[in-house]
Amino acid sequence: MLILPSRRQVLGGIGAGAALGLSTGAYALFEPRYRLVVTRYAPVLPRWTPGLRLRVAVLADFHVGEPFMPLDRIAEIVDATNALAPDLILMLGDYPAGPSVTFRKVPLLEFARVVEGLRAPLGVHAILGNHDWWDDAEAQAGLSDVTEAQRVLEARGIPVMENTVLRLEKDGHPFWIAGLGDQEPFVKVGNYEGRDDLSGTLARITDSAPVLLMVHEPDIFLDVPDRVSLTLAGHTHGGQIRLFGYSPVIPSQRGNDFAYGHVVLKNRHMIVSGGFGVSRVPVRLGVPPEIVLLELGHPVASVDLVPGRTVPDDGRRPG
Repeated sequence: MLILPSRRQVLGGIGAGAALGLSTGAYALFEPRYRLVVTRYAPVLPRWTPGLRLRVAVLADFHVGEPFMPLDRIAEIVDATNALAPDLILMLGDYPAGPSVTFRKVPLLEFARVVEGLRAPLGVHAILGNHDWWDDAEAQAGLSDVTEAQRVLEARGIPVMENTVLRLEKDGHPFWIAGLGDQEPFVKVGNYEGRDDLSGTLARITDSAPVLLMVHEPDIFLDVPDRVSLTLAGHTHGGQIRLFGYSPVIPSQRGNDFAYGHVVLKNRHMIVSGGFGVSRVPVRLGVPPEIVLLELGHPVASVDLVPGRTVPDDGRRPG
C-alpha cells in the first residue's frame, strides 16, 4: 500500500532541508575566518640525506583582506606557526585577496609588518603567487617588474625567491630550497605568460644535497624531475569547497589529482597545502585553513601522518 506523506511532513521536510542549507552556508562563512588546523606530514622522500631531520612550516594563500583575513587573523597564524618551533618557514604566495572576496582592502605593508614576526632558525623564505601579480595594477600595466608584495616582504627581511635557490644546513647536513617564479602572472590572449624557469632554477644547484622546491601552482609538478626530493605547492585552497574528498572546481589541469595533500607521481612527491584564505567566492567548506607541518627525516617518517596517494601520469603538461 502506498502511503503518501502528510502536508505537515512535507512542510517539515522542507523546513529541515532549508535549515540544513542555511546552517551549512553559515558554517562555510565561518570556516575561513575562525578555524585553523595543523596538518602534519612525515613522508619518506627520495634523495633524502640520512640523519637530516628538518621541521618545516608551510604557509600558503593568505589572501589578506577584510572580513575573512584581517590582521588579527594573520597574527593568530603567526603565533600558531611559531608555537610549532619549525626549523624553517616557507611561504607559497598569494598574499592579497581579490576584489570579489574583499569588503575592505588591508595594505600589504601592514600584512608584512605582522608576518615579520615569524621565527625560525633557518629563516622565513617566500615565493609569489598569481594574485600577487593580478592584484598589482602597476605590475599588470608593465610599470614595474617587482610586485608590491615582494617589496614589502623584503623590506621586512623575508626574501622572495623567483627562479633562485639557496643552500642551507641543519646539524651539518646541507640541503637546498628552490623558489620558482609564478606560472600565471599575466594573461595574454586567453593564455598565461609565466615567469617560471624550472630548468634554469634547478641548474643553479651545485651538489647532490636534497632539494625542496617551492611552487605556487601545482601543475608544474608534471615536469619536476626526480632530482627534487619534495615539491610544495598552494594555489588550489584544497578545492576551497570540498565534500567527501572531492572538489567540484579546481584551478589545475589535473583537477582533484592535484587539489590537495600528498601526491606521489612516479616516485616523485608533492604536498599541496589547503592554505588559509578564499578566492572568487567568500566561502570555505570541508577544507579548513591550515598550517602544513613537515617532519622530514624524523623517525616518525616510516609512516605518513597523512597518507600520500599515487596518481597516474597521463602525459598532459601545463601549457
